[in-house]
Amino acid sequence: MAEGDYVIRVHSSPLDVDANAWDALLHAQPGATPFMRHAYLAALHASGCATAATGWRPQFFTLELNKQLVAACAVYLKTHSYGEYVFDWAWANAYAQHGLDYYPKAVIAVPFTPVPGTRLLARTAQARDKLLTTLLQWCQERDLSSLHLLFESDADRQVCVQSGMLERHTVQFHWRNTTPGYGDFDAFLASLSQDKRKKIRQERRKVADAGVTFRAIQGPNITPHEWDFFYRCYERTYLEHGNAPYLNRDFFQRMADTMAQHWVLFIAERAGQSIASSLIAVDAHQTRANGRNDTISEHVAYGRYWGALERVDCLHFEACYYQPLQWCIANGYQRFEGGAQGEHKMARALLPVKTTSTHWLAHPAFADAVERFLAQEKEGVNNYLRQLGDRSPFRNQG
Repeated sequence: MAEGDYVIRVHSSPLDVDANAWDALLHAQPGATPFMRHAYLAALHASGCATAATGWRPQFFTLELNKQLVAACAVYLKTHSYGEYVFDWAWANAYAQHGLDYYPKAVIAVPFTPVPGTRLLARTAQARDKLLTTLLQWCQERDLSSLHLLFESDADRQVCVQSGMLERHTVQFHWRNTTPGYGDFDAFLASLSQDKRKKIRQERRKVADAGVTFRAIQGPNITPHEWDFFYRCYERTYLEHGNAPYLNRDFFQRMADTMAQHWVLFIAERAGQSIASSLIAVDAHQTRANGRNDTISEHVAYGRYWGALERVDCLHFEACYYQPLQWCIANGYQRFEGGAQGEHKMARALLPVKTTSTHWLAHPAFADAVERFLAQEKEGVNNYLRQLGDRSPFRNQG
């Protein structure tokens, strides 16, 4: 359809969107991450992980002006709230108790990936505003209960709040390298308080004394056999918790085929046998706004998946935090995002960071109730952040 000078299209598959045009638009955004790349979203779809059959029905919006892609986003019609990491089960239950349908709802997010970043891709503020207006109108025309933007960028948040959407905050834990950068892992430890430094050394010693060693394999050097081993570990972790994994082996094969440069695999070995692994994503060219209307380029790593075939005390901490942080220091990465939840990460020097999502609910009474709830929740989050701020793991702080 066309509105004014814009040509608006809704695609039922990311495979119907021009990959080069999408990625060119993405790379123009501050806060772009590898998880919004066309290859990543297409792999989720083509592998069957994020499709209508799994409750993630894709509706990719594109806006063109003079035959150029000027705005786009990945929308999913959801029939549940799994795999989002911003929890609205209570909202869905409240709708059900009043005889109303909460599902399907519209979600703008990267499935199964709670990594903050741009969600409304746009070349100009005007195009971003037009995209959001189109989305809200589309939701109203289809009588959808709600629209949710999850883990969005500051630019996304600004236009959403201006449109009247409701803000919601959660807390993640991120590690930052110091400027000009830690010389090595011992230099990083030296920046911590004595008790935290002692604890980390004790945990690492337990793993080493158990005879466990690690090797890191980057990108295209990860062999099919090593990908297979990683998936065994990843799948085992989910099954041990009574759930099937969100992602299948085919998805990771597509990552190996199309985005290998964005992955680093750590494999733990003992007595010549591989016993555990962790997988992080990396981006050597992410940009972020610095508050002065310009951007800063950063090397960023993202903790993503792990699993073990044997139990070793403190192995999880070594595989998921200490090995990746050591790798980040050695390779000049400025930030490591530890993912959703996990206050225990503070003891490993990952500090709390507020993340944002925004929400629109069609039903006026429920929108008012949710707004009141979010005001109370916001105060709780702020209090939590203040409490965490008094527990800095670094020396001479708090």
